[in-house]
Amino acid sequence: MARRHDLVGLTVLAMLSVRASHPYELHRFIVDTHKDYVTGLPRSLYHAVERLAKDELITPAKTDRQGRRPERTVYEITDEGRQELATRLRRLLQEPDPDRRTLVAAISLIGALPPDAALKALRSRAASLTGTIGGLDAHMATMAENGLPRLLMLELECDRALFAAELDWVRGVLDRLESGELDWSGTVKQSLMERALEE
Repeated sequence: MARRHDLVGLTVLAMLSVRASHPYELHRFIVDTHKDYVTGLPRSLYHAVERLAKDELITPAKTDRQGRRPERTVYEITDEGRQELATRLRRLLQEPDPDRRTLVAAISLIGALPPDAALKALRSRAASLTGTIGGLDAHMATMAENGLPRLLMLELECDRALFAAELDWVRGVLDRLESGELDWSGTVKQSLMERALEE
């Protein structure tokens, strides 16, 4: 189907889960909200729309014309598209990836998931990060026991520091979600896309 992560396609699905739109509106929203993990605009966006339509994850809803502008096809997400969005987004949230843009993209679009699904995915990520940090600690301890100089461990120390910082941040988000400080129910559909497009 799509490429490994297809962050552009994921973003299109998330935006169309809020409201039906044509590609120009989607492009404008991506630029206006600084979704910098989406690269290659506008070509990548139009290719993503074509792929998603071919895979029947989105479908043309109508054509729209404003004034003398050319007709634009308005797309809406299908039920299969909603399922695919949830699956992809959960996967990106729960599985750490060396490409940190995937976490940025997933966090940027987290409001497209129900809160309980987001919580479950982030808890899974925290557990995975904890395991990774434990593995790095054990590896560095073994290297130290074998008398290897600390200089040769700097790469592992850097990885550990980055994973630890991410884990601290994820735990903080989990705390805020569990306490109710972060609650997007009833607000995402109003603010994620519609407000930006009404300006």
